[in-house]
Amino acid sequence: MKWQQSDSSPFLYSLQLVTHEREFIRTVTMSNHEEPKDTAAPHIVKEELIAAGKWVKLEKTTYVDPAGNTRTWETVKRTTRRANTEADGVGIIALLKRTLHKDCVVMVKQFRPPLGCCTLEFPAGLIDEGETAEAAALRELKEETGYTGEVVGVTPATCLDPGLSNCTIQTILVNINGDDVENINPTQKLDDGEFVEVILLPLDEFQTKIDDLLQKEKIMVDARVYIFAMGMAQAFFKPRELPVLKQ
Repeated sequence: MKWQQSDSSPFLYSLQLVTHEREFIRTVTMSNHEEPKDTAAPHIVKEELIAAGKWVKLEKTTYVDPAGNTRTWETVKRTTRRANTEADGVGIIALLKRTLHKDCVVMVKQFRPPLGCCTLEFPAGLIDEGETAEAAALRELKEETGYTGEVVGVTPATCLDPGLSNCTIQTILVNINGDDVENINPTQKLDDGEFVEVILLPLDEFQTKIDDLLQKEKIMVDARVYIFAMGMAQAFFKPRELPVLKQ
């Protein structure tokens, strides 16, 4: 650990913390004439209900910040969260594999009232009482797309919009054998009021196909989908396309 004077001001210093695995640099600024404030571990003090509907509720969260100040936050929560569960729901990255076809990601398109337009999303849904994340994923995949698959991966619980809500999901990776009889002409099992269109996008052109869709339709892409698409674009990036190899 060492103190290093900053180039920007004689009164500012940088504290560099180095670990044996990775190097993290944390910059701590303070005036020569000012003592640092006492700090405390941030924590929730209380949560008060403001309004509640069938599916969501709004609460006023009182908390203590890292500097020891008491503050409030408006927090959205689901009313459907089950006790002792890791996540509210699941998102499903389903890969359809068929002989003599490109591997395709199974996507869903549906109208979302909060946005006032259709969205392109991974199949998803809430976890029912007594249901595992894996079971919920296979059930939702069957209902929304008609496909039957096999779970090949599960993520930890992850947050969706932590500045707004405490909603969490687990992402489930599923492989679908498109040559199975039950997956040749899949039939959706949608609930009343659900209108879901299934879209198959080739994995090796995932981002390109999404961009094409954005040019043709008024549609909003789920952030998780586009980030996944960017990752896939990098995975399929050809070495000869690197700038250093083009010279």
